[in-house]
Amino acid sequence: MRVKYFYQLIASHMGVLVFAVAILSTLFIFYGERVAYSDKAEELERYGEQILQELEQARPGTDLQSYVTVLEAQNINFIVFDQQSRILYPINGNFPSVELTPEEWNVIERGETLVVYRDVERFERSMTFVALPYVEGSTLAGGVLLASPVSGIREMVTELNRTLVAVIAISLPFALLLSLLLAKIHVTRLQRMRKATSMISEGHYQVNLPESNFDEFGDLAHDFNVMADKLQRSNEEIEQLENRRRRFMADVSHEMRTPLTTIAGIIEGLKSGMIEEQQREKGIRLVSDETKRLMRLVNENLDYEKIRSNQVTLMKEEIEAAELLEIIQEQLQLQAAEKGDRLLIEAEPGKMIYGDMDRLIQILVNIVKNSIQFTDGGDIFLRARAESEVTVLEVEDTGNGIEVDELEMIWRRFYKADVSRGSGQFGLGLSIVRQLVNLHDGEISVESEKGKGTKFTIRLPHKPSDK
Repeated sequence: MRVKYFYQLIASHMGVLVFAVAILSTLFIFYGERVAYSDKAEELERYGEQILQELEQARPGTDLQSYVTVLEAQNINFIVFDQQSRILYPINGNFPSVELTPEEWNVIERGETLVVYRDVERFERSMTFVALPYVEGSTLAGGVLLASPVSGIREMVTELNRTLVAVIAISLPFALLLSLLLAKIHVTRLQRMRKATSMISEGHYQVNLPESNFDEFGDLAHDFNVMADKLQRSNEEIEQLENRRRRFMADVSHEMRTPLTTIAGIIEGLKSGMIEEQQREKGIRLVSDETKRLMRLVNENLDYEKIRSNQVTLMKEEIEAAELLEIIQEQLQLQAAEKGDRLLIEAEPGKMIYGDMDRLIQILVNIVKNSIQFTDGGDIFLRARAESEVTVLEVEDTGNGIEVDELEMIWRRFYKADVSRGSGQFGLGLSIVRQLVNLHDGEISVESEKGKGTKFTIRLPHKPSDK
């Protein structure tokens, strides 16, 4: 059987309350009655001690009438008896008869106070009897026996019980209302969490539960919000990865379509004889170039994935900066000359760079090729200098420059800076460059102004000391 948590809370609250009230009521009634009887016995004992003091100061019967008058007003009777249990005072009285057992009489003979409760048939009620011995030397000479009806005590206890029942009867409805309120608060918080869980299961991660440090519900709400935030970030990352995958597939398809179309067209022309004899060599050369372009595209993709997944091991060493820049200049001098560009080196002699020679060449070649691509009849500066903690490499050109809102996008794979002309694409080069710089624990940044040029800055840490 399924029972709602709300009713479980109500039942638990009321069950604990009723159990506690039952225990407390029982203890109150039991100990209240005992205290009432004990107080009555102590009262009788005090009067008895006063009477004994009178007996010690004079002969029995002397000046005890005042006690009779005072005690009768409080519904208390007393007698003075001798060692034979004979009544010495008052001679004529209305004292209720009581028969003590041998064990009880032994208590008096030992000089101890005796308290007993007896039902007296003549008075048709229970009585409290207190006997105080009068000892001369070590011999029992007599004593005082006081009696008072229990009815007053029982009436008081009954009145206390009635008051207790009334208090409980009044308190229980308020306790029930308070229990309903507390249960409603707890259930509302649980329902809020359940609703939030349902929203998350439906893919709505922007959930924020009220937090507090008051109890575990507040801690749970905090943990829930942290979980929802992490799920949202994870979902966003998944969406970004999926978007990148789609964009990558679209970009790769686009990049491969052009050379494949060119190759297919030339081959079809060669087969059908539509290409003239003098143009065949040019067509074959074009097919070869486009094939190399496809191979380079595939290799760059493979290289990029290896670098991104940290499958590349760097062979770091100290390299002279000027020598590295001269290698780049030699490799790209002819390509720059075709665009009318000059490659100029500005490097402090003897300055060293700590890194992988082949990967540093790959980094600089990619950057310089992009500079050549966007610079016509200009200068491209290759610089190297040392700072306190890093070596700085700069590639600055006087080319077309890049729009400010495009600077962060140039690191994307296959991003094109000049879409209107269908040229000026950065391809995979700069994506690989950034990954390789990160592998060197370095930083790369770019500054550009449209129409004036672009500057790439690479900062690589020095070789760690051997200390």
